[in-house]
Amino acid sequence: MIKQYLLAPGPTPVPDEVVRAMAQTMIHHRTPQFSEVFAEAREGLKALFGTKNDVLVLASSGTGAMEAAVSNLFSPGEKVLVINGGKFGERWQQIGQAFGLQVTQLKVEWGKAVKPEVVEKHLKVYPDIQGVLIQASETSTTTLHPVQEIAELTRGGPLLVVDGVTAVGVLPVPMDEWGIDVLVTGSQKALMLPPGLGFIALNERAWARTEKAKLPRFYFDLRLERKNQLKKTTAFTPAVSLVFGLHASLEMMQKEGLERVYARHERLARATRAAAAALGLKLLAPENPSPAATGIVLPEGMDGEKLLDYLRERMGITFAEGQDQLKGKIIRIAHVGYIGAFDVLVAISALEMALKKLGHPVAFGRGVGAAQEILMEGLD
Repeated sequence: MIKQYLLAPGPTPVPDEVVRAMAQTMIHHRTPQFSEVFAEAREGLKALFGTKNDVLVLASSGTGAMEAAVSNLFSPGEKVLVINGGKFGERWQQIGQAFGLQVTQLKVEWGKAVKPEVVEKHLKVYPDIQGVLIQASETSTTTLHPVQEIAELTRGGPLLVVDGVTAVGVLPVPMDEWGIDVLVTGSQKALMLPPGLGFIALNERAWARTEKAKLPRFYFDLRLERKNQLKKTTAFTPAVSLVFGLHASLEMMQKEGLERVYARHERLARATRAAAAALGLKLLAPENPSPAATGIVLPEGMDGEKLLDYLRERMGITFAEGQDQLKGKIIRIAHVGYIGAFDVLVAISALEMALKKLGHPVAFGRGVGAAQEILMEGLD
């Protein structure tokens, strides 16, 4: 028997409590019973987003929430600035171009964070930019962008639209306090759910823009969705079972306490990075690493695809690969959502064994020991 460990940055493991909630007998979505669960879940999302505004629940992936942000806020031909430092920065670009926006890209080296002064320069050069689209945590490069600093630059100016898919629930992203205009995330990361729900919150400034925006929208018409969700229902058929699961996952996070949730993610990330260093491996994002996942550069000449296949097929360990130019050169180990200290130890011990199997000299226990030193902090 080989036990399976899911340690990729989405989908992430789903707790038993959430599985049981989703396994409840199906009910009709136009009933008081569903409305009660739905309303309580939406209220719980406000704390996670750090906002007094409505957080809308969409039956979609996080990309659906990203598309909804674009289609509801802008008009054909308007200019937006996309911070493109990875695969999901590229997604902002692709969505903007698909809807006929004039997209100016600020390209950032993969594994690096954008510099606020460079963003400021672009905003001065292009004063007619209507929106800045950015990732808080660029999942493909395991890099954090300085969203708080960039929000200072956009106050009263272009809308700041933030993809928080691997940030919300991982670290504080207080939407109202920082001045983020739009924040989105998805269900299959820190919220410990299967894929299928997208979440989006708009502040008053962004809601005002939805009245002027002229891009086409139907299923993702946020004005229609907000009107219905304020009545504890949805415009279209919701993902009923996932909403049950959402209710349960938010209860788990509230019981743990958000500060402890954030501290756990930060501790697991530090332990993983320390293990990589102890094994003589370089980090993909050493300067601004995300607490959601750690990108590790593989030894020169090692076949990353072969390493991942061995981990998955022979050891039952699923990490994520590198994308595009990083394919075969890095691995990404997630510590997001329903992940604990001993999952990290499993990940590092499996990595040590797989590296040795593929011919890289490894002193067993070196990485595990480095991780243990940090993980002990959470066991005091």
